[in-house]
Amino acid sequence: MALLSVLDLSPVTGDATQAQAVRESIEVAKAAERLGYHRFWVAEHHNIGGLGSPAPEILIAALTQATSRIRLGSGGVMLVNYSPLKVAEVFMELEALAPGRIDLGVGRALGTDPRTGGALRSSGSEAFEHYFALLASWLLDASGKVPIGPEHPAHEIRANPSGPSHPQLFMLCSSAESAAWAGASGVGMVFAEFIARAEGGPAVAAYRASFRPGPFLEQPWAGVATAALAADTAEDARRLDAPRRASQLATSLGQRQRFRTVEAAETFLAEHAGSPALAGIEPAAWRAIRPSSGPGWRRRRRRPAPTRSSSWPPAPASRLGSARWS
Repeated sequence: MALLSVLDLSPVTGDATQAQAVRESIEVAKAAERLGYHRFWVAEHHNIGGLGSPAPEILIAALTQATSRIRLGSGGVMLVNYSPLKVAEVFMELEALAPGRIDLGVGRALGTDPRTGGALRSSGSEAFEHYFALLASWLLDASGKVPIGPEHPAHEIRANPSGPSHPQLFMLCSSAESAAWAGASGVGMVFAEFIARAEGGPAVAAYRASFRPGPFLEQPWAGVATAALAADTAEDARRLDAPRRASQLATSLGQRQRFRTVEAAETFLAEHAGSPALAGIEPAAWRAIRPSSGPGWRRRRRRPAPTRSSSWPPAPASRLGSARWS
């Protein structure tokens, strides 16, 4: 049976402020719980005017007190922006607040442009595999499921608070290659179809084909995150989609611009009606643009030079630490 869940980006709409957008996410989560949705995830974005929340862990903490049944999680934490130990500690504390309801979805991108990533002191996407292995080890150790042994570089360093359970761990994917890596690592995966602008089927198939059971999951668990619009008619829905299409057109034209109203977006689209770039966002399926040039995609795909280096020795060869991106 398919389970329906919500990924909320805390979008800023109309004349609202970013602070209002964050507060509205709490109301959306409460509504999702009332309507029977299975999960409610919040995202991490930095220096993007149209999105309100840069700190999913804080929003999740608030949601643990505003809900009682729905699973809560990150879609996701951009792992290379942070210390893996700190991420493990934060999410073990969230697990203590809402046992059995916390998901930790992690991404390899920065959630922003490289310059802002430098201000965040991001280590760059090259560090992701190593950070992921350390994060997984600390979560399993803190829950008592797989204690860290003396051969591990993190021996005698604990992610507190310890407890009988740990968050479910997910890898956020935008390609079949990253999905296969998630499967080989034995964790859940969610394919970001709304970012990759490609069907999620091949990625899910690659994940299932490569999946190996481990301490996090005995059976594969895959999800697909896609955009959905609700309206009385298809034409109304297309009109509501104008801000997204206009933002993606602006990005393809080299502009960093977000549209808070349908009217402003429609004006921008009309002004660029003759632009060759517009053809890429107008197919029947409303696919915005190619995967290589989605909103912010080019900026995220360029790997910024690391602003700092890790003092950790290389992770020991293991199923979680030795896989390589292809």
